[in-house]
Amino acid sequence: MDPQRLYPAVSLTLLATVITVTAPLSGQAGPRGAGVSTSTVYESARHDFRVTTVVEGLDHPWSIAWLPNGDMLVTERPGRLRVVRDGKLLPESVAGVPHVRVRGQGGLLEVLPHPDFSTNHLLYLSFAKPNDDESLATTAVVRGRLENHRLVDVEEIFEAKAWARGNSHFAGRMVFDRDGYLYLSVGDRGAAPNLMAGHPSQSLSQHQGTIIRLRDDGRVPTDNPFVDERGAMPEIWSYGHRNPQGMAVHPQTGEIWENEHGPRGGDEVNLVQKGANYGWPVVSFGVNYDGSVYSTDTHRQDIESPVWTWVPSIATSGMLFYTGEEFPWWQGSIFVGGLRGEQLTRLTLEDQRVVSAETLLAGVLGRIRDVRQGPDDFVYLAIDNRRGQGLTQVVRLEPEAGGVAPPR
Repeated sequence: MDPQRLYPAVSLTLLATVITVTAPLSGQAGPRGAGVSTSTVYESARHDFRVTTVVEGLDHPWSIAWLPNGDMLVTERPGRLRVVRDGKLLPESVAGVPHVRVRGQGGLLEVLPHPDFSTNHLLYLSFAKPNDDESLATTAVVRGRLENHRLVDVEEIFEAKAWARGNSHFAGRMVFDRDGYLYLSVGDRGAAPNLMAGHPSQSLSQHQGTIIRLRDDGRVPTDNPFVDERGAMPEIWSYGHRNPQGMAVHPQTGEIWENEHGPRGGDEVNLVQKGANYGWPVVSFGVNYDGSVYSTDTHRQDIESPVWTWVPSIATSGMLFYTGEEFPWWQGSIFVGGLRGEQLTRLTLEDQRVVSAETLLAGVLGRIRDVRQGPDDFVYLAIDNRRGQGLTQVVRLEPEAGGVAPPR
């Protein structure tokens, strides 16, 4: 990746600092895709840090979450929900997980505890759902109560009207906002971008390429933007998305932010607005995979512009607003994982503008699928393989002893 081709999309004249950090300060980095070494100190603009392996031997980890008792939950894309307890991966996966379509990008996706998990023990799972003969699939959500290492009273609360034969662009990220509403990203399911205005992401009559908003039991909130629009799916909160792979709640404002894949270029970070159209594919910073241009527009007055874009693409994934005490100079930063880029990006915000971007761990760990802040305030990463080498693990970023690095 060429970091000099990262562009802030709100205004192409905005001056932003772009810093690439790929080399360790000390110690020896292992072979690309090998396990991490705690003797290696990595340099950052504000904090130097080490990377510690938390658990290895996972099969395409997709999502990380924690329970109030300290257990870490990890989804494996082939359809398993795993538990890490006291630093050990329990041998048996959680029972009661729904049948998922495990092809291409499909499988078990996000795990999300209910905000009141301590009292109701509810977990939410997003997944690629097959039809009866496995010829089609869509994105769906179930919830169930976690009891004795098993999900019970499992019920499907949402099935996207996004059925397709392909095995890509399921999206599936979920967050709860401050008011207890559930947001889910649904991808465009790989629909051809040359459809332009006829692309399903530009239609409200199905769920492809949308962020949806639900009550915690799957009911539609009465204040959703398209509830009263004839022919529109009432669950839709925003549309015109491609493949949203990360979503997070702003810690101060409570706003929903997301990131999504462009095609060849044009990955985005967006502030999700009620009823807004994010433009895919009629407006984009990317081009087709064969290099052909399907749209010359990067902005349009009736389209919500991204806060940040990547050209070329890094294949964005998990997303985090850091709020912890272990890295005080990172507070308020957005962290975004990269799959194709095999990197972690830190974005510094002022109001709703990105004023600097820093690339961390480029090529060191592999495909960074999820990014989370743990209950210990460390930053956790789910590593989903490295170009077929099979290394899948969860690692943790810890500050280097000696505290804060001087600004560089």
